[in-house]
Amino acid sequence: MNIASYMGWALLDPTQGYYPTRDPLGVDGDFITAPEISQMFGELLGIWLLQSWRAMGAPKRVELVEYGPGRGIMMGDILRTACMDAAFLSAIHVSLIETSSALEAKQAEQLAECGVPVTWVASLDDVPKGPTLVIGNEYLDCLPIRQFVMKDRFAGRAGWHERMVDIHPDNPNKLVYTISESPISTVDQNLLPRDIPDAKNDDLIEVSAGLGQLADTLAHRFAQDLGAALFIDYGPGETEFGDSFQALQKHKKVYPLDAPGEADLTARVDFAAFAKELERDGLIVYGPCPQGQYLSRMGIEVRAVALTKSAPDAKEKIARQLHRLTHADEMGTLFKAIAVQSTTLPAPIGFSTK
Repeated sequence: MNIASYMGWALLDPTQGYYPTRDPLGVDGDFITAPEISQMFGELLGIWLLQSWRAMGAPKRVELVEYGPGRGIMMGDILRTACMDAAFLSAIHVSLIETSSALEAKQAEQLAECGVPVTWVASLDDVPKGPTLVIGNEYLDCLPIRQFVMKDRFAGRAGWHERMVDIHPDNPNKLVYTISESPISTVDQNLLPRDIPDAKNDDLIEVSAGLGQLADTLAHRFAQDLGAALFIDYGPGETEFGDSFQALQKHKKVYPLDAPGEADLTARVDFAAFAKELERDGLIVYGPCPQGQYLSRMGIEVRAVALTKSAPDAKEKIARQLHRLTHADEMGTLFKAIAVQSTTLPAPIGFSTK
């Protein structure tokens, strides 16, 4: 099977897959995301959503959709921030797109008294029509990828062969990587980024069909109703070669083909390719912008000072949280923010205008 099929099976199998069978987050899980590091992260995203709603003309009802809502902590922080504007809070109808029943239970517990209607849906298509705000933190990196290896650079796009997962020839209980003997099809060649760099033999490139599908979904939605979306994830700002497919277990990297279903599988996000797909679909894209820069523009330092004044004993903790979210040697540069919205809306806060 190819890498995408392996990821889909290992992550989403309903009985043995990683996400449907466990709560992977937190100190006792396999990884920690930004909302679990500090409340400041979700609060600032809440301000971004509030301003986007106002830019839409403050509709009396707005669909607030989150992809991959984790344990519901970020949504809880967002809704607490929404209390700054009573009209915004009363307008919100939350829809959560979640594949894990274990996490869905955590979300229900976390948001039980949030004060707004909350439902769980399988896709954006299941959300009621109307003005829509979409948010997703560390969702894009979970979308299945395919990997192509250049075996004949003089053949152009026909020189790419797909990297596959197979059973070890000498050990039926072990999985290994292999390279397909045949070049990829013309259909698969069209999946490659249009602005792909010149490749040398054995260069590897990763392609996520899910990014294109998400772009199409957002474009269809925002063509019918006003909409704005914000995604934050890790990856380069430009298309790059290299293998970024990784597995995390108990906060440590492990071999991705060992113990499928027992570790989180992710790959870096090709933000340049995602932006081009969105623009091709007629949407307006802002970013990608480094997370540290985006959070700074949103006022995270000001919020950190305010929290420190209200809780002086937590000063060092808040400083550590700020450093981890914004500093270049932590999440500040590796992680990026990208916004997309209907063509008639003004530029969103947190992003420089083009």
